[in-house]
Amino acid sequence: MRAIVITENGGPEVMVAGERPVPEPAPGEVLIDVAAAGVNFIDVYFRTGAYPQKLPYTPGVEAAGTVAAVGDGVTEFSVGDRVAWANIQGAYAEQAAIPVERVVPVPDGVTLEDAAASLLQGMTAHYLTRSTYEVKKGDTVLVHAAAGGMGLLLTQAAKALGARVIGTASTPEKEKLARDAGADVTMGYDGFPEKVRELTGGEGVAAVYDGVGAPTFDGSLASLRRRGVLALYGAAGGPVPPLDPQRLNAAGSVYLTRPSLAHFTEVREELLERAADVYGWVGSGAVRVHVGHRYDLAEAAAAHADLEARRSTGKLLLLP
Repeated sequence: MRAIVITENGGPEVMVAGERPVPEPAPGEVLIDVAAAGVNFIDVYFRTGAYPQKLPYTPGVEAAGTVAAVGDGVTEFSVGDRVAWANIQGAYAEQAAIPVERVVPVPDGVTLEDAAASLLQGMTAHYLTRSTYEVKKGDTVLVHAAAGGMGLLLTQAAKALGARVIGTASTPEKEKLARDAGADVTMGYDGFPEKVRELTGGEGVAAVYDGVGAPTFDGSLASLRRRGVLALYGAAGGPVPPLDPQRLNAAGSVYLTRPSLAHFTEVREELLERAADVYGWVGSGAVRVHVGHRYDLAEAAAAHADLEARRSTGKLLLLP
């Protein structure tokens, strides 16, 4: 089978496509024929070494496909079932053997491409808006990078709960994409804290969902209302420097959290519940999945380069 393998940390060029043996599913695993793999910023963090990962490895932590074989002891899935997974490496390949406890069913009415494009970011949007800060009707929230795959889903998830969404984006074209997804107001990054204050009558927003990191962090703090929540769920623009906790007091007794999807899907029942909700949104049309570009598996380096350079909108997929 074809697979991408990383033998050293570095730039996109360290991802090399080659032939690898088809994995045998161990007891408790399922072998999945990958139909589509999601490209996520966490893949960049692993590739560069920002997140440690034992080398060599096949990258990619999100994919959907069909079950090709099951290991001993697997009774939940059968050959031919449509499934998906997130937060397990190995997606940038034609086939992958994945622990059954991390695999979720893909319901009828959701294509495998949409399943791959929505699971990781959809469950992230789910826990951010329903667990990290539970959005309530009438809240105003700020979503950074609102035209990216994550931002578009976050915007729709927050709107579904009755929020007013302010979105930031780097270009007018991306701002339009965010508005089409439901953002009530969009703006560039320059001077966004002052604009947010103006839009909220000086009060600030209930929550900021920030996956950008260092470039937006100070402005995100300055955008919060008293006792608001800054959910720093990523650092696409670079890591945030160490912080004096007194700054949270000075900003109005605000809360800062650095959550991770893994901690909100540790229990299988919670994983299945969040995945079912996300696929329910997609299947019903309540949430629209925007695939910005599809790449052949061998073009993984180009996909990462586009993602890091912010040349993309929506979700990027690799098709084996």
